[in-house]
Amino acid sequence: MTQTYEDFSKYGKEFADTGLKSFASLSKGAQAIATEAGEYTKKSFEAGSAAFEKLFSAKSLDKAIEIQSEYAKQSYEAFVAEATKIGDLYAELAKEAYKPFESMVAKAK
Repeated sequence: MTQTYEDFSKYGKEFADTGLKSFASLSKGAQAIATEAGEYTKKSFEAGSAAFEKLFSAKSLDKAIEIQSEYAKQSYEAFVAEATKIGDLYAELAKEAYKPFESMVAKAK
């Protein structure tokens, strides 16, 4: 009976330690994602402001349409690149958060 309690206590401690490691990975990954999103927002705002200034300085309607089209193209490309990057960060976050539990799952089999 004592051995069973000791085993249970050992597994409980191991599970808690694993949970804390996983939580640390989640925190670190979430921070990386938030930083990346903040940087993208800043870059996007700066690009929008620059395009707006160019748009106001356009001398003709054709030039204004050209500026707007170029801005839309660049914005779309930047968004797709950023969405891919953040998707990769989320995938890495999931892998890192699960990694501490891999050994426990292997032991359970």
